[in-house]
Amino acid sequence: MSVAKVSEISVTSSKGFQDAIEQGLARANKTLRNVRSAWIKEQQVRVKEGRITEFQVNMMVTFVVDD
Repeated sequence: MSVAKVSEISVTSSKGFQDAIEQGLARANKTLRNVRSAWIKEQQVRVKEGRITEFQVNMMVTFVVDD
């Protein structure tokens, strides 16, 4: 039997949603072991003068707890 935990991560990128997701997963893997999945909970953009300036992703990262 394995036990999993979930950690919520919020990431922003000036490039796009895909980049934000990849940055978030890379950061999660620095401090969490056994990352198994990520659920993209929310996506939003920040706008300035009618143009998108940042892409934000809020995601739930699931990882398996070591015994």
